[in-house]
Amino acid sequence: MRTKRKRFKNREDAGRQLAEPLARYRDEDPIVLALPRGGVPVGYEISKALPAPLDVFSARKLGAPGRPELGIGAVAQGGVRVLNPYTVRALGVTEEYIEQVAEIEAAEIERRLRLLRGDRTEPEVRVRTVILVDDGLATGATALAAIRALRRRGPRCLVLAVPVCAEQTAEDIRPEVDDLVCLKTPSNLLAISLWYRNFEQVPDEEVVELLEKGAQPTAEE
Repeated sequence: MRTKRKRFKNREDAGRQLAEPLARYRDEDPIVLALPRGGVPVGYEISKALPAPLDVFSARKLGAPGRPELGIGAVAQGGVRVLNPYTVRALGVTEEYIEQVAEIEAAEIERRLRLLRGDRTEPEVRVRTVILVDDGLATGATALAAIRALRRRGPRCLVLAVPVCAEQTAEDIRPEVDDLVCLKTPSNLLAISLWYRNFEQVPDEEVVELLEKGAQPTAEE
């Protein structure tokens, strides 16, 4: 018999639920870094609950030649990239193409960070507890690129927190972090949107507003 999928109401609901198991980091002076754009409303609820400052950390998918929707890997801030070697080999993707698309996406990362962060400087994460947040992981390529980029910045503890993550992706990515906090790990994810009742695209204006509000968090009453 098929069981009914229990869905989150929206990203805010997911963030509030995710904040509960993350409460154990409350006394470690954590910082919440969200993958834009969908991770920001989730991260904002976590930042309010702990409380902890909120900022963004960006990574972007590297699309296949002629099929940008098909990811062959991802690139994160600072140029750190991860590739899916099977997909690269299967499609015959050249190193020249990878360099070209990675350069384009790295430039887009910098452009969007300026747009979303404004004149605020990138926060220092060295020897801090960092909680990296997204609204869900399918293949996990962008999150993995972000994790490896953050590792280079020397955090004391790196936590990945997501409401829903494909079971195999969770197994693959767990060794990369100090802690993986995930509320749902379905063996058949299908699509992240199916795990939310409301999964509308998050506009840039909302992201900017939440980042401004989350930059200096105050404890909830």
